[in-house]
Amino acid sequence: MLFFKRQKHDFYKLLRDQAEITLEGLAGMRAFIDAPDPAKGMRVQELEKQADEQRRILIDALNQSLVTPFDREDIFGLSRAIDDMIDYARSTVEEMMLFEVATDQHLKMMARAIHEGGEEIVKAVKLLHEHPSVVQEHIIRAKKHENQVEHLYREALVELFKNPNVITIIKTRELYRHLSNSADRGDEAADIIGDILVKSA
Repeated sequence: MLFFKRQKHDFYKLLRDQAEITLEGLAGMRAFIDAPDPAKGMRVQELEKQADEQRRILIDALNQSLVTPFDREDIFGLSRAIDDMIDYARSTVEEMMLFEVATDQHLKMMARAIHEGGEEIVKAVKLLHEHPSVVQEHIIRAKKHENQVEHLYREALVELFKNPNVITIIKTRELYRHLSNSADRGDEAADIIGDILVKSA
């Protein structure tokens, strides 16, 4: 009789790979918003598809594994939050192209803060396994960037509502909201990483 072993999966690497693709997507979104160009927009969409595939691989590995390095719910939740970050980035770029919305300083500043927050999430994920004591610092920085985005979001809305063109308000507000949601998911990812640290202590 043959006995088959369940394959052992490296969830730290799977999360790291997903986070790195997401960060590349956030960088692509930032580049697009700084200087909109269809090729840049298509690149963000491609990266979002790659990130989705990486998440599918992670979920499949999770379903195959009896033992995980930390809570299954935390692995799933962290992966979902990271995936949502790039989903909202893609939505922002896609709608800017579809609705022909011009970029502005508010979009640029929010995109930069989201990208920088994403960098901190990636650093935290990379250090989670071997250097957990350093992770908290990156969590704090990531959350500061999220707070910055929320501040920028409110400022952007105040200025936007002074515009007499209702159609412009509707289209642009959706873009601001997508970016705010992306930042919220980054904040959620930071919180989950923090929970992992507490449970592992």
